[in-house]
Amino acid sequence: MTIKADRWIKRMALEHRMIEPFEERQVRAGVVSYGLSSYGYDIRVADEFKIFTNINNTLIDPKKFDPRSFVDVKAPVCIVPPNSFALARTIEYFRIPRDVLTVCLGKSTYARCGIIVNVTPFEPEWEGTATLEISNTTPLPAKIYANEGIAQVLFFQSDEACETSYSDKKGKYQAQVEVTLPKI
Repeated sequence: MTIKADRWIKRMALEHRMIEPFEERQVRAGVVSYGLSSYGYDIRVADEFKIFTNINNTLIDPKKFDPRSFVDVKAPVCIVPPNSFALARTIEYFRIPRDVLTVCLGKSTYARCGIIVNVTPFEPEWEGTATLEISNTTPLPAKIYANEGIAQVLFFQSDEACETSYSDKKGKYQAQVEVTLPKI
């Protein structure tokens, strides 16, 4: 028996705390939409941002990351400089079941403005708030609205649980609750 995607997501969110906080319907009035959609969940960006800066002339090296490459901002909006990016996190905390994998895609409202949102898949049994990379591909500053939609998470459930989950591997980004910089 198959169950409609939106009903499955709602059931998993309410019964198994897969998404917290959880919005049961799309919120659209005057905001970039967020909440439950037909086949996924539109996540919100929190009001904590790390905006990339080259003021310290550092090198971006994922194996030896210099946190001075970012300026921390807590605000209702984030201005991403031209041809630059910011890191942020979701408001929602996720607990992904062992038989589920997600893919996250940026919302078309931002994409139509040259703003690209990059999020890696949420692996089975990963949990935490997701760190988001928000790229401004335009030659102009771009505004990001905190507490509004930023991307959509699509859920893929397997017929069986995975052999080795993110939790089993003791993943380095497990249970993160803030914007998390690269780790080795």
